[in-house]
Amino acid sequence: MFYNHSSSFPQKRMRRNRSKQWVRSLVEENCLSINDLIYPLFIVEGRAIRETIPSMPGVFRLSQDLLIEELKLIEDIGIQAVALFPVVPQEKKTADGKEAYNANNLLCNTLLEIKKHVPDIGIITDVALDPYTSHGHDGVMKGDTIDNDATVEILCKQALVQAKAGADIVAPSDMMDGRIGAIRKSLDDHKKTDTLILSYAAKYASSYYGPFRDAVQSSSLLKGDKKTYQMNPANADEALHEVALDIQEGADMVMVKPGMPYLDIISSVKKTFQVPTFAYQVSGEYAMLSAAAEKGWLDYRASMLESMLCFKRAGADAILTYAAKDIARWLSK
Repeated sequence: MFYNHSSSFPQKRMRRNRSKQWVRSLVEENCLSINDLIYPLFIVEGRAIRETIPSMPGVFRLSQDLLIEELKLIEDIGIQAVALFPVVPQEKKTADGKEAYNANNLLCNTLLEIKKHVPDIGIITDVALDPYTSHGHDGVMKGDTIDNDATVEILCKQALVQAKAGADIVAPSDMMDGRIGAIRKSLDDHKKTDTLILSYAAKYASSYYGPFRDAVQSSSLLKGDKKTYQMNPANADEALHEVALDIQEGADMVMVKPGMPYLDIISSVKKTFQVPTFAYQVSGEYAMLSAAAEKGWLDYRASMLESMLCFKRAGADAILTYAAKDIARWLSK
């Protein structure tokens, strides 16, 4: 009930609950913790390699040895899970993306090494073909279109080699129809029943992915766009149908991507299904905040923490963010 000056009751002053920091903390409805953070990382072949990504300030491509050192560091500051993305050499990219299911590929070899040296950190792996295809798409092409079912067969092989190499969570980000059920069956048939599936269930055909494609060096290869399989930004109800299907097919948790422009989708998914719901603060979102902060137009720390709280308020249980290491340090002080 709202009160006004004409009421017979005393005026309700909402500002009393904001008067001191301690009372603001007592009544705050949502709280961000280090446990909410997932740190995306890019892997390259070689040793002692640390490559800058111009469109993503503060983010690097790391060789396996430096990646493991980075994982030890972030584990020490409390981050419990990372998402890995390989940067595949051009000569290993093919039209069918077969390097994706090579059990000796860069990602699988890295997983084996991580489990030797940093065994307790949770590893999420991307299941999609775009890092491996010569045309930059998330699936194999049949003429000018993506062959959904042929792609799903390859995704099953990709998810399986990742699980065998040590992935704790496989995360299909391709948006092919039926891939969650097929991957779940393949994992179960090969006695990988404990491997979780994080479905990129509502992944939109967004303009915010540009810096990521620079990071994995696929932007110059992409022929056309991904609008025939990624979702239309105009649609909200469709996202609920996508999520429902993926849960029915066996997804353990679901993702909404991008994050901040789609807070309404995060909220709807969480309220409708009440399943673990993740958000991805994608490369474009991170790049905008970082670049504005470099120009002095925004306070990097304040704006980043505010964005994280917005994700939590919308209903996100965990957030993939390239600022995870910075945020963890701020929260631990």
